[in-house]
Amino acid sequence: MAANEVVIVGGGPAGVSTALFLAHHRPALADRIVVLEKARYPRDKCCAGGLGGRADKALSTIGVTIDVPSVAVSGVSAAFQAGEVALREGNIGRVVRRAEFDRALALAARARGVRIVEGARVTGLSLGPRGALVESSAGAFHGRVAVGADGVGSVVRRAMGLPFGRLRAQAVEVDTEPVAGDRARDLLHFEMRDRSFAGYLWDFPTIVGGRELVCRGAYVLHGGAVAAGRPAPDAERVLRSRLSALGLDPDRYRQKRFAERGLDRGDAIARPGALLVGEAAGIDPMLGEGIAQAIAYGALAGAYLAEKLEARDLRFHDWNQRVARSLFGLDIRFRRRVMRGFYGAPRERIERYLCDEPSFLRFGMRHFAGARQPALGALRAASTGALFVGRIGIERLLSSLPPRAAAST
Repeated sequence: MAANEVVIVGGGPAGVSTALFLAHHRPALADRIVVLEKARYPRDKCCAGGLGGRADKALSTIGVTIDVPSVAVSGVSAAFQAGEVALREGNIGRVVRRAEFDRALALAARARGVRIVEGARVTGLSLGPRGALVESSAGAFHGRVAVGADGVGSVVRRAMGLPFGRLRAQAVEVDTEPVAGDRARDLLHFEMRDRSFAGYLWDFPTIVGGRELVCRGAYVLHGGAVAAGRPAPDAERVLRSRLSALGLDPDRYRQKRFAERGLDRGDAIARPGALLVGEAAGIDPMLGEGIAQAIAYGALAGAYLAEKLEARDLRFHDWNQRVARSLFGLDIRFRRRVMRGFYGAPRERIERYLCDEPSFLRFGMRHFAGARQPALGALRAASTGALFVGRIGIERLLSSLPPRAAAST
């Protein structure tokens, strides 16, 4: 077998998408890309499973379709102290189970010649003039480049000498039967009435073994993600209170707990010979949307690596800049600013505005879907964005949206 060009640590959507997009741009390298996955497919992953249509559209640009059991969603509902709003836009995405989605994505990569090694728990990484050496329970793997796609606790990130990051969150989720107060099953519901913490609760329709269930969870921001001096409650306690209020016994359900990292301004996500994608780098801190952003990272990284390997320039000094200047990076920056406004002093005023003028939420929903933005709706969203967070380049964000979005993220 030929020597590896790229060793990718992590077999989730970020790592496998990076492999897929790199193989698309440089087909001759496909059999020299290796993905190391610590578990074995199908393995469960803690994730609400919301998959925006823009992620499927991005994969479709390289001829990849992931057909797994899903619940189609056509809209979003959000409950605030100021009121509740429900919006529909046709098909905006779906809810998937990560055990099924990740396995299907890995099969798509294998079909294109990418090598995926399961049961390869990575224990260390060393970088030197001859490339990257990745140590794992399945042996040592050498490549010219290492990609860290190994989540919040990234071994690659630590080996690169990078800090954990300031923007972080804790989440807990359970799968329950539906209850009488649930919204329609074509809606992703966000419960934001509790202002005692920065974050939200969610109810997403899901399907497990053919059964119609609801994935319910709590997302709680910590540390530098919100104003200093505001203690964050435990996410499990927040969720248990919510379940009890719905008439559900919290002790009946298996809780799945996980952490998330937001991409903060100025965070280093590359070193010579190695770069980070997905949760290892950081995602949206406002809502913690993961799958679509992982695929967006993969699309960016695949094209970037193809370019750098061709040029034999593995310094990766401009990876941060490439991410920041992309539509994906602009989206993250915008969400970061909205987060700080929404969870700050203007929250009550913002909530009232969202209920009275939902153009901003509709804009976000269309972005989630990867849909074209009508000019009038985009202008209304722009004015709302200016009200929330001031001048942050929202006009550029609006002008960059689909039909180019799938290709550019």
